[in-house]
Amino acid sequence: MWDCHCRLTAYLLLVVIIFSTGGGAAAAQDSPFDLLITNGRMMDGTGNPWRRTDVGIRDGRIVAMGRLGDAKAERWIDAGDRLVAPGFIDVHSHAGDGLAREGLAHAQPLLAQGITTIVANPDGGGPVDLDEQRAVLEANGLGVNVALLIGHSAVRRAVLEMADRTPTEDEMVEMQWLVRRGMEAGAYGLSSGLFYAPGSYATTEEVAALGGVVAEFGGLYTSHIRDEGTYTVGLVAAVNEVIEIAEANDLRGIVSHMKALGPDSWGLSVAATTRLDEARRRGVEVYADQYPYEASSTGLSAALVPRWAQVGGADALKRRLADPETRTAIVGEMQENLSRRGGAETIVVAFYRSDPLLEGQTLAKIAETRGRPAVETALELIARGRVSIISFNMSEHDIAHIMQQPYTMTSSDGGLVSMGDGQPHPRNYGAFARKLARYVREREVVPLEFAVRSMTSLPASVFRLRDRGVLRVGAWADVVIFDPATVWDRATYSDPHQLAEGIDTVIVNGIVVRNEGRFTTARPGRVLRK
Repeated sequence: MWDCHCRLTAYLLLVVIIFSTGGGAAAAQDSPFDLLITNGRMMDGTGNPWRRTDVGIRDGRIVAMGRLGDAKAERWIDAGDRLVAPGFIDVHSHAGDGLAREGLAHAQPLLAQGITTIVANPDGGGPVDLDEQRAVLEANGLGVNVALLIGHSAVRRAVLEMADRTPTEDEMVEMQWLVRRGMEAGAYGLSSGLFYAPGSYATTEEVAALGGVVAEFGGLYTSHIRDEGTYTVGLVAAVNEVIEIAEANDLRGIVSHMKALGPDSWGLSVAATTRLDEARRRGVEVYADQYPYEASSTGLSAALVPRWAQVGGADALKRRLADPETRTAIVGEMQENLSRRGGAETIVVAFYRSDPLLEGQTLAKIAETRGRPAVETALELIARGRVSIISFNMSEHDIAHIMQQPYTMTSSDGGLVSMGDGQPHPRNYGAFARKLARYVREREVVPLEFAVRSMTSLPASVFRLRDRGVLRVGAWADVVIFDPATVWDRATYSDPHQLAEGIDTVIVNGIVVRNEGRFTTARPGRVLRK
């Protein structure tokens, strides 16, 4: 009798063990998968090397991993010895506006890079009403997932317009209320663009006060820092400001698209990362993101016109330029800013609706053609409409150093534009592919496992994107399949409208959106909530 009892107990214990460990995969095989990926080299995104394993997907999630070749499935994908990795996460994307357009919502330029999730509303921008933005984004269906931020500049503009002053107590309360509303609407954190007006008019204390609201929701703070070069406070001091705001509120802080901008700042990446290292050693959660290019992109006004001259908006700038003495002061500071970026020959017009024929030309060439000084030419262009530029201002040494830091995430800082529209930065089409091709395969700046982690589990962990950025049972099935030897960013500065190649198959929430290099019509992306 006792012996029978013992055998029964042992049997029940065995059953429990089976179903709590490896038996889960076996049980999953009893019912068909929606999708089964076999014969791949699985890299889980955590920095581990690849290993042989199949991946079973059902209802949008990974439900089994292991040797599943004999399982039933509605659809099979033979990875053919290619790498199977988590879908890439772009933590600094300006694609939100494009995704709201029917013709761009499929997000093909993003999917071709392997991007399955973006973080929108960086640099302090985006709308104040995130519920409305969510509805607009979801109206046409999405090719990728979208996580939203609430922008400091958007909030400040809603309360103070373009005023360069400290908010009153009541105004501060209103700004905090707008941030709180954004977080309640599912924002993952607060973004700021302290280099740009009107964000540049804010004090550290103002941003920190808004960060306190974000901290209540477990959000983060990401910043286009006050200075990436030698414009005002300098790169290192601007990095310190992110650390200060993060530390004061026990927030995760991110230095957005980290760089050392302009020849006068080349080499300062070491001092800047040293400050991040020091902060991390004392327990401050600070990170960086980076796009892998030697050129940046911004507005011509933002690059050259001093912030004091932009107070009050475009009409106020025109009035200041009409005054000879004030104009002389503006032109003088613009000349200094132009020198900081390396001169007129380093600036290329990307978008200029007022005269599209100038797109792709350098400011130096345009000025030479008109027989005018470069700064005066810039003012003439600005007076006729918005000018977007590409600015060649970074060194490869700084790019490599920042990339090698274990807390640096990959980003694009790119947007979504119609194919053939303007002469945009190639990062719109190629950022993630370029990192894999140029900095992993060709130059060996970072190992493949390191790069994949920077694109997947690291950003998912920093942004608290639940069950994303990794390949494991229970995670959402955002998956890319590619051959690291053939990934190629085809987009160039002279010919940017070219999709990346080599990331052949992309899966978003368990649905195939790119199959062996061809896009499907599916739009399974979602607007995620914190």
